[in-house]
Amino acid sequence: MSTKRTSTTTPAAESAAQPLRLTVFGTGYLGATHAVAMAELGFDVIGVDVDQAKVDALAAGKVPFFEPGLPELLEKNLQTGRLRFTTDAASAVAGADVHFVCVGTPQQRTSHAANLAFVEAATSVIAQNLTQDAVIVGKSTVPVGTAARLRELVAGLVPAGVQAELIWNPEFLREGKAVDDTLHPDRIVLGGASAKAEAVMRAVYAGPIAEGSPVVVTDLPTAELVKVSANAFLATKISFINAIAGVCEAAGADVTVLADALGHDSRIGRQFLDAGLGFGGGCLPKDIRALMHRANELGAHRAGALLQQVDEINMGQRERVVDMALEACGGSVLNKRVGVLGAAFKPLTDDVRDSPALNVAAALHLRGAQVTVYDPEAGDTARRAFPTLGYGVSVEEAVEECDVLLVLTEWDQFVGADPQRLAGLARTPRVIDARGKLAAAEWRAAGWEFTGLGRLAA
Repeated sequence: MSTKRTSTTTPAAESAAQPLRLTVFGTGYLGATHAVAMAELGFDVIGVDVDQAKVDALAAGKVPFFEPGLPELLEKNLQTGRLRFTTDAASAVAGADVHFVCVGTPQQRTSHAANLAFVEAATSVIAQNLTQDAVIVGKSTVPVGTAARLRELVAGLVPAGVQAELIWNPEFLREGKAVDDTLHPDRIVLGGASAKAEAVMRAVYAGPIAEGSPVVVTDLPTAELVKVSANAFLATKISFINAIAGVCEAAGADVTVLADALGHDSRIGRQFLDAGLGFGGGCLPKDIRALMHRANELGAHRAGALLQQVDEINMGQRERVVDMALEACGGSVLNKRVGVLGAAFKPLTDDVRDSPALNVAAALHLRGAQVTVYDPEAGDTARRAFPTLGYGVSVEEAVEECDVLLVLTEWDQFVGADPQRLAGLARTPRVIDARGKLAAAEWRAAGWEFTGLGRLAA
């Protein structure tokens, strides 16, 4: 990623005779972050959403989800007047030059395909309400071929005398690091842009480009495929090391040491080679399934078959951890106290969508366990999603009188916890490290019966 600067505001928007004005449709993880970041870069931005409560919260300076650094930038840019939020799409679109589509593309209820209803609705509203020439910029993750169809949709909806160009500019945000990823992107992809639209987008991203963020200019299908391909590769890497962890267990090897050795190879790298519970969240699972579905539609069945295996290996890790908990408790968790550290699908977020941690906790609860979950940020969102589970307000409360402790999200405070102190709280000091982050020797020395995925037995 490019070198960070103390000041993130670029003069691009302020020095132009007629500064670009932007709208951002959708104020979820992607949209809210993008709107705030564009204001931080110096543009006048209006965030648009159909959810009045979400708009009211953001307008009041309250981010409706946990994302480090975002609340401070939201408050700052609301005070400057560069950032506003509204449910009035028509007034937001009128007079703006660039319109970002940042709405969700969840998995359909009846298939692995992406639900494009929100993207189509947002694009339609923008096109219908244009009062001047504009660039419509898709950032949502969509199946390849969507943008071409949306172009036809736009062409049939724009008012007479108005020219609108739809391009694709995929997002590459990591939850927990989304602000930095938006202000300092490691690449900017522009798909299907004319020379005029490309110039507009280079003005929008003038600050990051000046810092050295590379710009990749390509066609619409390639731009659509970049994000899902990136997610598919990362998911494949995770499932690969988890498959190898099974081999390590069978052979008596240690997958953590193996991963360290692999990571020294510059062609492979160490990131995403931690064997464990697998991936979750609102992006990787649904994106690889949507790509699998689309690949099969296009006749690219080898890609579909590969992604099917990646998905199956990932889901199998959750079953494996449930089985490990059952084994630790003598074959049954009925009336056993199970402490669970972690509810979010990963650290630095309160997102529990498709969370492996909550999936495992719920599975043990259904088997009769008394489960107590603690997460430093995701407790409230987890309680809304799984209200029948028990929740604690500290690590100690989750560990107290437990028969087995499961570490299911690798928050720093879990990894750095004092095993000696916690051992005195547990009924039976057994721990299952489902993220491969605990120091096994230290926990064993503190009296814990330690088990990890693909790691050497004591």
